[in-house]
Amino acid sequence: MDDSPREQWLARDFEQQRPRLRAVAYRVLGSTADADDAVQEAWLRLSRSDTSEVDNLAGWLTTVVGRISLDMLRSRGSRREDSWDAGLADLVGTGEARVEAGPTAHHAPDPASEAELADSIGLALLVVLDTLAPAERLAFVLHDLFGMPFEQIADIVDRSPAATRQLASRARRRVRSADAAETSPARTRQREVVSAFLAAARGGDFAALLEMLDPDVVLTADEAATAMGAPAQLRGPDAVAQRFNGGAKSARLAAFDGGVGAVWTLHGEPQVAFCFTVEGDVVTGIEMVADRARLRTMEIYYLPA
Repeated sequence: MDDSPREQWLARDFEQQRPRLRAVAYRVLGSTADADDAVQEAWLRLSRSDTSEVDNLAGWLTTVVGRISLDMLRSRGSRREDSWDAGLADLVGTGEARVEAGPTAHHAPDPASEAELADSIGLALLVVLDTLAPAERLAFVLHDLFGMPFEQIADIVDRSPAATRQLASRARRRVRSADAAETSPARTRQREVVSAFLAAARGGDFAALLEMLDPDVVLTADEAATAMGAPAQLRGPDAVAQRFNGGAKSARLAAFDGGVGAVWTLHGEPQVAFCFTVEGDVVTGIEMVADRARLRTMEIYYLPA
């Protein structure tokens, strides 16, 4: 068979698989533009490969798209992480506002296509998936959403089938935890208060911070956080508001330990968790946790701002 008929045969079969491959890539990557790039790369690899011994082309292509998407997720994560320059001082503030650089430019997605894909999976699930580690996200999507066996996923993530099953299990717990966080009225109100507090801190709105702090509010920090330069304890709205005023720019809104707070990450790993205690419409306490052992026990779910 010469190249021209082969190309036509491959193109025909690939186009039949394209919608499914794009759906897989979108659920893993959360971006139509990135999904299209992953599918196009899969086509290039197919056109350059000897598939004469491939019995299941659909499975082969899904595996290829999975590997490409995993590489893209890992690359994306390494570019997005905060550096030490952001630092703890940026999280708890110094009383001086900072100027932030603008967001990195991305090519604009097609709104209609983005909406169609988002409706098919649900925006809430997309938000949750974006909080997972790359291997967890891939394992969950391929197994729970597309029914791929763990033995096949294990080859993609370079883990044993048992370890891959654990990846999907951890992801599943986070999805369930996120669903509970979104549906609890008390959690919703706590989220609104913490989100408003972080916005006021980043904007240097000292008056707004004071209004959201209880007269007896206490900020505490564990030994690991104090070793990083945080105060061991601050009492009263003036002291706490001054500490956060103009800061918290690198903190991410998050749910953990049954409540809502904020987390600072570095290279994908939580470095400091800010545990907020909220009563009604005010913050009564903030605990800074930097102890690595304790952080590892937290099921952290990052929330959209």
